[in-house]
Amino acid sequence: MEKSLVKKILETDPAAKNRLNVVLNYPGVHALFFYRIAHTLWKGHLRILARFISQLARFMTGIEIHPGAKIGKRLFIDHGHGVVIGETTVIGNDCTLYQGVTLGGVGTGPLMMKRHPTLKDRVMVSAGAKVIGNITIGNDSIVGAQAVVLKNVPPNCTVVGIPASIVKKDGERMREESK
Repeated sequence: MEKSLVKKILETDPAAKNRLNVVLNYPGVHALFFYRIAHTLWKGHLRILARFISQLARFMTGIEIHPGAKIGKRLFIDHGHGVVIGETTVIGNDCTLYQGVTLGGVGTGPLMMKRHPTLKDRVMVSAGAKVIGNITIGNDSIVGAQAVVLKNVPPNCTVVGIPASIVKKDGERMREESK
């Protein structure tokens, strides 16, 4: 169990009352526990067993994490039901995903082709958002609820909409351009 993840949850989630509650009742913690096992097996070329464990975790938690994904430290998956993290996804440290988030791929190219997104450090992806393709979401950026992100997002930005566009950069609201 990632002790630092439990500590992060206790510090950031007002609903988290104590360590035991987090360990027993947070499906994101359970999904990451199984992911770490499956990812180790995946790297050891025990791919069928790794996929079996990831599918077992999906059945138990409602969170699907491909064992080939690369996930940094302290990923907080809050109310995680419906979260999907694809095979070539890379997630940095201290990121947060809410329910229904898809970090999905495009194309069916060669097996090792990067076709899923990269989230840099401290990225928050809000409920129902879809981040699709080989794109990068920069450090400290926020993806709004239900947004569909199809292009790179620079650091320190907030994006919303379908398709997503930048509404805040470096803490400053973006002005709408006159048409």
